[in-house]
Amino acid sequence: MRSAFAKRESRSGYIFAGPAALFMFALVIYPMAYGIFISTQKTNLIDEWEFVGAKYYLQLISDSEFFSTLGTTGLFAALVVAGNMAVGLLLAVIVNQKIPLANFFKVILMLPWLFPETVVGLIWKWIFSPLFGLLNHALMSFNLIETETDVLGRENTAFAGVVFVCIWKGYPIVMLMMMAGMKNIPQERYEAASIDGASKWQQFRHVTLPGLKPIILVAVILETAWWFKHFTIIWLMTGGGPAGKTEVVSIEIYLQAFTNFNFGRAAAESVIILLILMVASFIYSRVLRDESE
Repeated sequence: MRSAFAKRESRSGYIFAGPAALFMFALVIYPMAYGIFISTQKTNLIDEWEFVGAKYYLQLISDSEFFSTLGTTGLFAALVVAGNMAVGLLLAVIVNQKIPLANFFKVILMLPWLFPETVVGLIWKWIFSPLFGLLNHALMSFNLIETETDVLGRENTAFAGVVFVCIWKGYPIVMLMMMAGMKNIPQERYEAASIDGASKWQQFRHVTLPGLKPIILVAVILETAWWFKHFTIIWLMTGGGPAGKTEVVSIEIYLQAFTNFNFGRAAAESVIILLILMVASFIYSRVLRDESE
């Protein structure tokens, strides 16, 4: 009877885990395996399939332009993540105070996150436009510039403009995470710190930040993974220009696949990005494990 019961329990486990395993295979494992397979082929994805092994990986390892694109991508992700963390944490601290209309400001500050990325990219592209953009109009109204400036068309300002827009788009989710984390910090800690004579800054440094450390670690890793592979806003605003100053690796992959029709190389680049993000995830898991210990 015990053996029959154990077999029934085992079958029940397979029945309940089966659909999840199928979804995991269909949505994660199969696409990853297929992408790795394509990276070893010279193909048009229809009737041309020629095995080339590690050819594209060897090309990328010796391609200085690809490493330059990776550097641009890393710098872009680092600046956006740092900006999101700074702005999100600052605004979370402010709106978490007992101020009038706090809930109203929370809703307003969350609006950039609710807009689709396509809408954000197009709106800011119009704002930065040298012909009819609101930015040039405002600067000329206050006599800060004499002639129109093309923010997204100049090599020394396009990258900064894209980073600014992505921070504007991305800070609300960090703010929301920090606000949720602050709710879990016991109020007694602040009361004890206040009794001991701690200032607001000291309370923030010694109570708020340590209490938010696990949230900050999770936010940094998730934000890094998201912005390292970002495509939409940059593509709509600059298309990777001018002169490749805003060309991140996602745009490079897109151009290789759908402009040059070099699907094998594009897949190899995607696999390299996957490996980079897997390393980041490994670091994330180790940091969290050390933190819990």
